[in-house]
Amino acid sequence: MGGVDQWANLHEDMLKEIIKRFYSYDEYPRFGLVCKQWNFNLPQIPRGNKVPCLLLPKAKKSSQNPTIFEGTLSKLSQKQTRILEEKEIYHLTMPELQNNIIRGSCHGWIITVSIDEGTIRMINPFTKVCFDLPPISTFPNVIDIHGDKCTYDFEEYVGTLDTVYMRTVNVSKVITNSAPNNDDFKAMAIYGNSKKLAFYFKPNSPRWIEFPTDHEEIMDVIFFQEKIYAKGFDFVLYEFDIKKNFAVVGVYEGTPPEELDCSISQYSYLVGCDDDGSLLMLVRYVLSLMPTDSRPNLETIKFEVYKLNEKVWSRIYNLGNYALLVGLNSSVQILASNCKGNTIYFTDNMDGIGPTDYVRGHDIGIFNLEDGSCERVLSDVSLFCPPIWILP
Repeated sequence: MGGVDQWANLHEDMLKEIIKRFYSYDEYPRFGLVCKQWNFNLPQIPRGNKVPCLLLPKAKKSSQNPTIFEGTLSKLSQKQTRILEEKEIYHLTMPELQNNIIRGSCHGWIITVSIDEGTIRMINPFTKVCFDLPPISTFPNVIDIHGDKCTYDFEEYVGTLDTVYMRTVNVSKVITNSAPNNDDFKAMAIYGNSKKLAFYFKPNSPRWIEFPTDHEEIMDVIFFQEKIYAKGFDFVLYEFDIKKNFAVVGVYEGTPPEELDCSISQYSYLVGCDDDGSLLMLVRYVLSLMPTDSRPNLETIKFEVYKLNEKVWSRIYNLGNYALLVGLNSSVQILASNCKGNTIYFTDNMDGIGPTDYVRGHDIGIFNLEDGSCERVLSDVSLFCPPIWILP
C-alpha cells in the first residue's frame, strides 16, 4: 500500500514532465485514468500533441435516440500513403458539435459556430474544455439581429438576411496564434461575402475588429514569427506586425506565377516554415463536377507550391522530408516522421454547408509533389460538415 500511495502522490511537476513526452493527445486522458490524484493534478488543457489527427464530423441517427454528433479521429500513418488505418481510429461522442459548424482548427483545438445561438467557441476534442470567442453578432458587417432576421452590411447597401443563414455563411475560417490559455492569445477570422479580415485579442476585446485590407478579398491568413500574413485574391500579400499593434509593415503586389493555369478554379493557402523561416503559398486546382443528384461535386486535381523570395513567388518542386496539411485548419508544415514526405494532405474546406446537410462532394486526399499523383480517400463517408485536421 505504501508504494501505491507514493505513486498517487507523485509531484505535479513530475506529472507535467511525463506528459511532455506523450506522442499524441489521446494518451493524455488515458494517463488521467490511472489514479484519481493524477487526474486531479493534470493541467486542464493538454499540451504537446506531436501527431496530427483528422476529425471526421459524422451524424448518427437511430429510431430511439436523436441524432448524435460525433467525431472520428484518425492519426496520420506512415504505412504507404494512407491517412487512415483502422487501429488508429478513435470515436468521440461530441454533443458540442450539435447544430454547430466547424470553422477552424489550431494548436489542438477546433473552432465552431453555433447555428442556433451565433456563439463562436473553441473546443478541445479530448478534454471537452471550451473557450468562448466573441459571437458572430459582433462582426463589423452584422448591424443588428432581431429574431429570425438580421440587418446586414452588404458593402454596396444595407439589407436583411435570414439569421440562421447568416450564421452559417458569414465566417469562412478562424485561426489563432496559440491555445486559449495563453495570455498573449489572439485570433483572426475571414468573414463576409467579400472575405475581409477581423481580429480578436483577449482579455479586453468584446468584439471582432475589422482589419485594414482595403477592398481585397482574402484567401488565407496565418500567424507566423510574431507577424500575420494574409493573401489576397490577386496575389497581394499583407504583412502585419503583432508587436506593433497590428501595424501594416508590408503590402507586396505579387504578380500571378507564370505557370498558373487560369482555366481551372483555384484556392490558395499560406504556410510558414519553421525550419528555415520561409513563407510558402499553395495553389489548389479544383474541378467542379455534377453528380447524379445535381449537387456540385468538387475534386482537387493538383497543387503547385511557391516560395516567397525577395517579394516574388518562385515555384518549388520538392518539400524534402516535410509534408503540408491544408484545409479549414491553420495550414502547417510538419516533419514527415509519421507520414510520407514531399506530399500535401488536404481536406475539403468549401463554405456554405449547413448542419443538417450531408457533404456529398467532400474532397479529401493526398497529393504527391514528386509524381503529381492525387490519391482520394474517404469518398464514401457521410459528413455533416467538412473534416478538419487537429494540429500540434
